Amino acid sequence: MQVNSAINQRYTYLSETSCCLSCGGAIKYAKPQPGEVCVDLGSGRGVDVIKLAEEAGRSGFVYGIDISDGMIAKAEANLAKFEVTNAKILKAGLENLPLGTGTVDCIISNCTINHAVDKLAVWNEVYRILKPGGRFVVSDIYATEPIPEQYRNDPEAIAECWAGAVTRAEYLTMLEVAGFINIRIFEESKPYPKGQAEVASFTVSGWK
Repeated sequence: MQVNSAINQRYTYLSETSCCLSCGGAIKYAKPQPGEVCVDLGSGRGVDVIKLAEEAGRSGFVYGIDISDGMIAKAEANLAKFEVTNAKILKAGLENLPLGTGTVDCIISNCTINHAVDKLAVWNEVYRILKPGGRFVVSDIYATEPIPEQYRNDPEAIAECWAGAVTRAEYLTMLEVAGFINIRIFEESKPYPKGQAEVASFTVSGWK
């Protein structure tokens, strides 16, 4: 798919730069506990995977999931560099997560789900792999108004994190449709321009 190819190429390039790729700090609200199984969707260079692995301890385990070959290679190198043995990086799209049903305690993500073409499918997968009582904490962006259709399939605009954004109302509705309860917004920015759109970022959580 052209869109996924553009994203892969962009983030493979960025894996070798000092660019900050996150639109939020989901991990600081996730509070992983020793022994938990955690997942970072769009794990990038593996920085949050390493932090989660430290919090989950030797009795826990962390999966990083990414689609960019460059980011995966960089993350694996970082895991080896810091001798992290309770974590693994997997290559997969977010709409089809390679983990068993009801196997995960905590899921985090930073500015990744907005890239997905079928966001409800992603949230259904997040719900599926979480254990009953499991939780997600996600930082992402939403659009203040619907994104013009001509940008929806523009690979460059999608890779820049704004063309795929949905409105705040659409975002929260998807969480409810997927089945999540106790949905909470921890922090939310003021709207700001992004390419040809106006967006805002927020950190949201929910429970299965």
